[in-house]
Amino acid sequence: MPGMKWFWTFSVLLTCWILPFLHATVKKRSLPVFSRNILKIISEEYSNREQFREILTPLLVERVPDTPGNTQVQRFIEERMTNLGWTITKDRFVDTTPYGVKHFTNIIATYNPNSPNRLALVCHFDSKQENYKFVGATDSAVPCAMLIDLATNLECLLAKSSANANVPDTTIEMIFLDGEEAFQRWSDTDSIYGARHLAQKWKLTPDPHDPSKNMLQTITDFVLLDLIGTSDVQFKNMFKETNRLYQHLYKIENKLLKYNNLVKTNGQYRPYFMNEAPRSHGIQDDHIPFLHEGVNILHLISVPFPSVWHRETDDLQHLNFTAIDNFNRIFRVFVSSYLHLEADQNSCRRK
Repeated sequence: MPGMKWFWTFSVLLTCWILPFLHATVKKRSLPVFSRNILKIISEEYSNREQFREILTPLLVERVPDTPGNTQVQRFIEERMTNLGWTITKDRFVDTTPYGVKHFTNIIATYNPNSPNRLALVCHFDSKQENYKFVGATDSAVPCAMLIDLATNLECLLAKSSANANVPDTTIEMIFLDGEEAFQRWSDTDSIYGARHLAQKWKLTPDPHDPSKNMLQTITDFVLLDLIGTSDVQFKNMFKETNRLYQHLYKIENKLLKYNNLVKTNGQYRPYFMNEAPRSHGIQDDHIPFLHEGVNILHLISVPFPSVWHRETDDLQHLNFTAIDNFNRIFRVFVSSYLHLEADQNSCRRK
């Protein structure tokens, strides 16, 4: 996560104004409200902290683009998602950085490539180059582990959903972006290398299901996770186009809390979501190239940034696994609702 994210630009403001016109053709998904029993099943039965730690551990290495550590993490992501039955595509490219030409690889995992629409869940898997060991636990090893953990926990429900429909209208796609971090100083050319390349590539790639559209127009919503994993995380409602998604997350969190499906610490619970109107915070991140092309953005990034941001202490020892598990529960319910998964499938029950 770069250090120059807190600034306003005319292009961002202009994009926010014209975005509804650019992406007005995308049909909004209905967001069903689950019963108390379903909420309990998804939040509690599919919670597995040991599994999450097992997924996270291989990601907690230095993984600067075009280094062995980065390649090692790529291999881990690809193997895990392939073993879960997802279709993997890679977006390999080279770009000029302050340290010369570097190789980058974006990894795209799609559950059902034949579906015409995609819910994009996104993280960046690279880490920032520092003069000390920096593993970027919140930035963004934990968010990427959250996506893999989600795919693992929903494996059975996704399979049942596909079996019940020949080709689901909307599938889930996980995008693991490379090169989010600046090598020196955050700028338009030294940052979000993978996001910039992929957005441009998909802008020029026709949708195989409808050649009148490009691949960006098949994304119903682009949900970006970043800077998650400590106890001081809170998300802001940033875009009116995804206000209903943010509000849905807020309602899910409150219902889970009401039904005691979230874990408190010393009798206290710090909420992730607030009942607030959307307001732009001018944060620069991997969503920007997609935002500029009219894609609906839900930006789940801690605001303010966590206290460990860009510090050596952004490591395993400073993570709060109770907070992580609570977010995983909320997000799992959200994605299940978005995809209309039937969580009461007896064959998928774990308890």
